[in-house]
Amino acid sequence: MYIIGITGGTGSGKTSIANMAINSATDKNVALISQDAYYKERNVHHDRNESCLNFDHPDSIDFKLLASHLQALKNGQTIKQPVYDFKNHNRTSNFIITKAKKVIILEGILILSNSIIRNLIDFKVFIEADADIRLARRIKRDIKERGRDVNNILQRYTNTIKPMHEMFIEPNKCYADLIMPNNTYNTKAGAIINAIIKEQL
Repeated sequence: MYIIGITGGTGSGKTSIANMAINSATDKNVALISQDAYYKERNVHHDRNESCLNFDHPDSIDFKLLASHLQALKNGQTIKQPVYDFKNHNRTSNFIITKAKKVIILEGILILSNSIIRNLIDFKVFIEADADIRLARRIKRDIKERGRDVNNILQRYTNTIKPMHEMFIEPNKCYADLIMPNNTYNTKAGAIINAIIKEQL
């Protein structure tokens, strides 16, 4: 099994590029795993104050479970991906059955911050976009998909997203095998990743 890791700051377009690559793959032997599914349950979150929940710190991710799931997939086993509810800030009782595939696309902002996860990834892609563009995309997404207001989004961006990006995301760009600019939704990025997928298949 070959794991392609797609990372970058919030709003960089990594999820869109990952989905573009998945949808373009004619072979069904490709699966997507999102780091967002592995946020810790609220009762074990490192910051329990709802207004200060820090989803951009590595401590918010259950990397132990994610690593065990990736290893299980490498061993040909089937896993149950958690489903996280961002409106209630907690895991749901649902899960997604994911079978082992020849290629796994793992996407998320913090996947290169953990050495165990990083070492499981065969090809690492960092999607780069200007901070103001990423913020604009984040505002649109959080209002549309997560029911948040602009003041809440800007407060979270100032207090956690921006400083965590500078501390845990941007520095890990050095581990990337490929850095892709994505200020205008780079369709070539998806094509390149799709070419890598075809090569592995």
